[in-house]
Amino acid sequence: MFCIFLRHIVFLLLLPCSSILQAASIVTAGADNYRELLSRLEPGDTLLLQPGVYKKGLPVHQLQGNKDKPITIMGQTNGPLPVFSARPGHNTISIINASYIVIRNLELDGQGIAVDGVKCEGHADWAHHITLENLVIKGHGNNQQTVGISTKCPAWDWVIRSNTIWSAGTGIYLGNSDGNATFVGGLIEHNLIVDTIGYNLQIKHQNARPEIQGMPSEPSVTIIRHNVFSKEKGAATGPFARPNVLVGHWPVKGNGSKDTYEIYGNFFYQNPTEALFQGEGNIALYNNLFVNGHGDAIRIQPHNDIPRAIHVFYNTVITPETGISIIPGQGSENYVQHVSANMIFASKPIAAKLQESNTIGKREDAVDYLLKPFAPLGTMDLYPKVTNMKSQLVNTSNFRVFKDWDIDFNRRKRNDHSHGAYGDEGINPGQFRSLT
Repeated sequence: MFCIFLRHIVFLLLLPCSSILQAASIVTAGADNYRELLSRLEPGDTLLLQPGVYKKGLPVHQLQGNKDKPITIMGQTNGPLPVFSARPGHNTISIINASYIVIRNLELDGQGIAVDGVKCEGHADWAHHITLENLVIKGHGNNQQTVGISTKCPAWDWVIRSNTIWSAGTGIYLGNSDGNATFVGGLIEHNLIVDTIGYNLQIKHQNARPEIQGMPSEPSVTIIRHNVFSKEKGAATGPFARPNVLVGHWPVKGNGSKDTYEIYGNFFYQNPTEALFQGEGNIALYNNLFVNGHGDAIRIQPHNDIPRAIHVFYNTVITPETGISIIPGQGSENYVQHVSANMIFASKPIAAKLQESNTIGKREDAVDYLLKPFAPLGTMDLYPKVTNMKSQLVNTSNFRVFKDWDIDFNRRKRNDHSHGAYGDEGINPGQFRSLT
C-alpha cells in the first residue's frame, strides 16, 4: 500500500500544475506554492505539505468538502512537520465559512506574537465538521488572550484530537465572551495542554441557538475525554487566575437547552491559584483523575447561569482543599445533582446535597488507599490498593445513559463495587500517562 502511495505522488509531480487538481486527489506542495494550490481544493482532495517553514499562514476560507469526501491539509505522517510561523495581524490558521476540513500533522510557532494559532473567525460566518489533529502549538504565550485554538463563530461537529499545546495564553477557547458564538457537538480528545497562563480549555456559555442550515437542532453531546490538562507552571494570579477547564451553560431554553457535556478519562493536574475544573449547565463528569497540591479540585457553581443536571461519579480526587462542591443556584432544585462512587482525599471531600457510595478521607489518607499518590509524575500511581478498600455495591441507575460510563481510566471494564477512576484494585494493569 505504501509503494502504491509513493507511485501516486510521483505521478502527480509529473503533471503540469494547472492540471493537478483535475487529475488526482493528492497534491504535494511546498512553502513557495501552497497558497495557490490551497484555493483550488475540491471535495476529496489532500494537500500534502512538505517539511519546511511556511510564513504566509493558512487561510481556510470558503473551502467545502463533504461528508464522504473531506478536504485534507496535512504534513507527512512520519518525519519533520511543516512549521507555520506566526505573522503580526494574522491568525496562523484562519477558518471562515468552511466545512468538512481535516487539518493534521503541522507545527504552529507563535513566536511570541499576539495572534492565535487556529481561529474560526467572523460572528456572521460559520464552520462545521472541522478536524484538527496532531498539531503542535507553541510560542502562543504573548498574553492571556493569545489562544492556541479558538472559535469565534457558530461551529458544530468539530473534532480536536491529539494536539499538543505548550505554554499558551489560553489553550483552547471555544465560543465568545458574549455567548453568541455557539459550539455544538464537539469531540475534544487525546490532547496535551500544559502550562497555560489562563484556561487550558474553556467552552463559553451560550445564548439562544441561531437557526443555521445544517446545525443540529436535536439534543447534542460535547465529549471531552482522555486529555491532560496541567497548569503546574506559568499560571496567572489574582483576578486573572483561571481553572484548568471551565465549561459554560447551554442555551437556557429552546434548541440546545438539553445538550450535555460528557467529560471522562482526563487527567487534571495542578493549579496554584484556582480549581482544576469549574462548570455549570448539564454535566456528566466521570472516570477522571484530579490532583492538585494547592486548592480545590471540582467546583460546580453558577457562572453565567446555574448548574442543571449534574452527575459526578467514578472520579479519583486528591487536594488539600475542597474535593467536589456543587453550589446550586435558584432553579437548580428542579434537576438531579448527585455525587457518587468517587474516591476523594481532601480537607473537605464533598460539599453537595445528594451524595452516596463515596470513599472519602483526608489528603494524607490517600497513601493508605492508593499505590503512589504523592510520587512525582512518571512514578505516580493512583491505582487503589487491595488493603483498606471498602467494597460497596454502586447504584449505577443515574449514569448508565452516558458514553463509556462503565469503562475505567485504563479503558477496562470496571466491577460493580469499584469507586474512583479505576475499576479494580491491586496491581495497575495500565500505564499512567506522563506529561513528559
